[in-house]
Amino acid sequence: MSELKNIKIFVDLAKSKTKRRIAVAAAEDEPVLEAVKNAMNEGLVEPILVGDKEKIRSIASAIGFNLDNIEVVDEPKPAAACRKAVSIIREGKAEILMKGLVGTADLLKSVLDKENGLRKGSIISHIAFFETPHYHKVFVVTDAAMNVSPELKDKVAIVSNAVEAYHRLGVETPKVAIIGAVESVNEKMEATVHASILTMMNRRGQIKGCLVDGPLALDNAVSKEACEHKKIKTEVGGDVDILVLPDIEAANVLYKSLNFLGGANSASVIMGAKVPIVLTSRADSDEAKLNSIALAAAMD
Repeated sequence: MSELKNIKIFVDLAKSKTKRRIAVAAAEDEPVLEAVKNAMNEGLVEPILVGDKEKIRSIASAIGFNLDNIEVVDEPKPAAACRKAVSIIREGKAEILMKGLVGTADLLKSVLDKENGLRKGSIISHIAFFETPHYHKVFVVTDAAMNVSPELKDKVAIVSNAVEAYHRLGVETPKVAIIGAVESVNEKMEATVHASILTMMNRRGQIKGCLVDGPLALDNAVSKEACEHKKIKTEVGGDVDILVLPDIEAANVLYKSLNFLGGANSASVIMGAKVPIVLTSRADSDEAKLNSIALAAAMD
């Protein structure tokens, strides 16, 4: 596969593969249980619900979610529920982790525990896929949720995590744009310096499995016409798959602009751990929640 045409492809890919098991930490959350129910109805996942059993069953009853053949692990304390859900994954009983009614920090504490967690590399990062009527294929924005002000070595890992997501979805050589405010190197703008180094690292084989170019301003990254107008010669500009933003503020603003103003459909996952992690927001639509579970389930 050379590119991802639309968000629906995640559901199709997930259905074509062995059904994944998803461990939900602190599952006593109505929007999360609704999303899991919808994913089950699509035949995408088999859940293991960890949390306050009484509350889980009450919410499930209220939303018409039949739990007769679903494993529910009683652990009323949210932090302990995170540890239990992680242990279920470590034991090979599930392949996806999902956040329920618990703080992200508590979940990540369990994930990143050096002895009992799911740590794989030094950095985990948020990978958000978007489909918008204004662009010809699905693309990624990263990192809008995890790394506040990433240093160069962090951005190497952020790029690698996003590229891994594409590889696991069947795209062999995703195109990566390192975004700055301008498309030329300016020593006073750290993002442009990082971009030039990341581009050279890719050309010399230090960052593999993708094509990196930068610095590129956002218009250059998504528009061939903008590149031609500015006489920028690039294989990435106008056909980008992955947008790497300078910091969490820039990425988060773009993420929310696409969702709330850009008419985009989205799906997101946390990469960099041993398994994909689904963290849905209450602001996410039901469709986005389902898409995110499907995205995690679609990965080889």
